[in-house]
Amino acid sequence: MTLPIFIGWDPRESDAYDVCAHSLRRYSNATLAIYPIKLSVLREAGLYTRATEIREGRLWDVISEAPMSTEFAISRFFVPIMADRAKFNAEWALFCDCDFLWTGDVAELFAEADSSKALCCVKHQYEPKESVKMDGQIQLLYARKNWSSMMLFNLKHPANNKLSVDLLNGVPGRDLHRFCWLEDNQIKGVSSDWNWLEGTYPRMEPPPRAVHFTRGGPWMAGWEHVEFGDLWLKEYAAFKAQC
Repeated sequence: MTLPIFIGWDPRESDAYDVCAHSLRRYSNATLAIYPIKLSVLREAGLYTRATEIREGRLWDVISEAPMSTEFAISRFFVPIMADRAKFNAEWALFCDCDFLWTGDVAELFAEADSSKALCCVKHQYEPKESVKMDGQIQLLYARKNWSSMMLFNLKHPANNKLSVDLLNGVPGRDLHRFCWLEDNQIKGVSSDWNWLEGTYPRMEPPPRAVHFTRGGPWMAGWEHVEFGDLWLKEYAAFKAQC
C-alpha cells in the first residue's frame, strides 16, 4: 500500500524539503506518495483563509496574535483534509517538518501505529534553551511543543473529523499544536528517535531514524556543524547528484 506523506514547505527552506523527501525515499522500500504543503496552494483551493500579515519582517498569524516561523506553522493540520481530497485509501498519513533528515525506514513508523488512536507522535518533554531559532525566528513556548513537528494522522478515526475547515481557520495556532480536538488517551507516543531534536537530546549511535534540526540546519549559514550535520550534507550531495 502507498504511504501518504506530507512535508511542510517554505520558500526559505526548499533545500531542506528536498533533502527530507530524498532521505525518506532512499531509506524506505515502501511506495511513498510525498507532497509538499504549500500555503499558496491551500489558499488558492479556498481551504486556508486565516488572516496573515508581515510584521517586522516576520509572517504573523492574526488569529493567534503570534509570529509564524514557517509558512506551514498551521497548514500542517490540514493533512487529513488534503489526504481525503487526494482520495487515499489509507488508514494513516504522515506529516513532518521539512528540517528532518531520515536515516530509517518510515514504513517501520507506520507499522507502529495503533488503529485505536487518532494520532501518533513523539511526546517530547522539554523547554528550548534558545529564545531565537533558525534565521532569527522567535522561539515560542507552548504546550506540547514539537509534538506536532511529526504526526501520524489516523484518517479513519472519527476524532480527526473535528479538524474541519472552520476549526482550522478559527482557533489560535497554540490550540492546534496542543491537539485541542483530541483527548489525551487518543494520542499514542512513539520512540524519540523518530523525532530526535538536535541540540536537545544526547547523540545516538547509530544515528536516530529521524534527525530534526529544529534550531537550524546545514542549509543555513552558521549551522553547518550541528550534530549529524555531516549526514545532512552527504544527503544533499546525493540529491544534487541525481538532479
